[in-house]
Amino acid sequence: MEKKKIINYYTMHYDSPIGGFVLAATQSHLIGLWMEGQKYFAVTLPQEHVHNTPVPPLVQTAAWLDAYFAGERPGIDALPLAPIGGEFRQQVWQILCEIPYGALMTYGQIAQELKKRTGRQSMSAQAVGGAVGHNPISIIIPCHRVVGSNGSLTGYAGGIDKKRWLLEHEGADMQRLYMPTKGTAL
Repeated sequence: MEKKKIINYYTMHYDSPIGGFVLAATQSHLIGLWMEGQKYFAVTLPQEHVHNTPVPPLVQTAAWLDAYFAGERPGIDALPLAPIGGEFRQQVWQILCEIPYGALMTYGQIAQELKKRTGRQSMSAQAVGGAVGHNPISIIIPCHRVVGSNGSLTGYAGGIDKKRWLLEHEGADMQRLYMPTKGTAL
């Protein structure tokens, strides 16, 4: 009889210039990085987990965040990322990982890129928006670099003020961007 492998989950708190975060990992991979109070907070985190256990992925992620908030440009390739989500979301998150530091991409551009990669006849920017909004590894998988085609900063689960802060921190060109007057993630 085959033994079922038990996976343990661990979390820790991280304080940043834009507020607190909860980091989540297995013994070997980062599975979550959520801003406290954000929409969809920890929805992919299994109920049972151990808090404040410094497993390697959590230690590595805290060091990455320290470097990021210090103004460095740490790469994500060295981090063992394993966001939990279906195939479509994984494909969208992969494209997010390819957006350069300080650069911007629209939901429509991501839809077009995904359409090209998958060979689909069409791809909805709204469906892409749903996947972007459910990104379980904030900042590292840079969903904050995605904006509306008209320059709106709409659509950030952590809040538009934090999205703006992150983009300014990265030196993104903010000239054509604006704060929406209403939206789903304000």
